[in-house]
Amino acid sequence: MNDKVHVLNHPLIQHKLSIMRDKNTGTKEFRELLDEISMLMVYEVTRDLPTEVTEVETPLTLMRTRTLSGIPIGVVPILRAGLGMVNGIMSLVPNAKIGHIGLYRDPDTLQPVEYYCKLPADSEHRLLLVLDPMLATGGSASAAISFLKMRGCNNIKLVNLIAAPEGVERIRKDHPDVDIFVAAMDERLNDHGYILPGLGDAGDRLFGTK
Repeated sequence: MNDKVHVLNHPLIQHKLSIMRDKNTGTKEFRELLDEISMLMVYEVTRDLPTEVTEVETPLTLMRTRTLSGIPIGVVPILRAGLGMVNGIMSLVPNAKIGHIGLYRDPDTLQPVEYYCKLPADSEHRLLLVLDPMLATGGSASAAISFLKMRGCNNIKLVNLIAAPEGVERIRKDHPDVDIFVAAMDERLNDHGYILPGLGDAGDRLFGTK
């Protein structure tokens, strides 16, 4: 596996993901599980955040310890399914700012088109976590990252629940500087561009619109 691709195979993540995959798992439980997995994933996604030495006074004595050095974080879900990953991540990094990016596929050119983008004013100085549960063809994620780079943002990580090899290769080709974090690497895409075995349409299952 490429050193920019990180598969987070923690037993808790894998257990919860297995329940999400089950076609009989309802919307409420699906949403709660996505929250929980996102929280577990961000623990690893932020592992390399810089720290600095500071001094605190415990009830017994003064000590030197480490705290985050203050690198600002931005969370950027790709609409709409990416919204389901926000709360879990914000529970661990509550000071992060939240942006949103919306894309649709042009029916003639089949290329992703940005229809909405609202980012924190200082996004170019933040570590941006781009969120989308499913990395299928990689077209939308690649386009979203490109749109962020056009706005001067260059410290970007992509966070996905499930990825297909085709999507990973697309991101590696288009954005070799971007780390990809996934909970599972599935087998392939089917003829309709869905990940196999996958879990179906994440947005529909998340919002109850299937």
